[in-house]
Amino acid sequence: MKEWYLLYCKRGEQQRAKAHLENQNVECFYPEVEVEKITRGKKRAVKEPLFPCYMFVRFDFEDGPTFTTVRSTRGVSDFIRFGGQPKILSGDLIYSLKLIDQDNVKNKDAIEALPEVGQKVAIKEGPFVGVDAIYKEADGEKRSILLITLINKHVEIKVDNSDIDYSK
Repeated sequence: MKEWYLLYCKRGEQQRAKAHLENQNVECFYPEVEVEKITRGKKRAVKEPLFPCYMFVRFDFEDGPTFTTVRSTRGVSDFIRFGGQPKILSGDLIYSLKLIDQDNVKNKDAIEALPEVGQKVAIKEGPFVGVDAIYKEADGEKRSILLITLINKHVEIKVDNSDIDYSK
């Protein structure tokens, strides 16, 4: 019977390990998150593992491949063990992680639905509720920078995306 196990991979070699394990008919899963990194002064979105160096694998060691074969795969360090045997994980845990991973993809689509630069918006919550503002730029995944007018001067404020009304 196929069971889920947790592998420890060599640093930065999760993709290599995944490719080699999938060639052996081992189901692999490691959730990834998209992060903004600044390299050479430019922002870019990069996918990184949620649990660096760890990977969930599902296979039946009686039908093959064996624990030794999986452990000897390129990019793999070893199983996470409790005692001498690799620890069997609950399928519900993996299912929950896969649901969270799918929610991250949906949230990414919500981020892309932000208003355009220069678009007028209203603030729904917080100390500036009801104030009209101009959308300037995203500030990470959950916040945005808006311009409001205070005493005849444009001032930048940071607001949670959920507190912005885009329908203006």
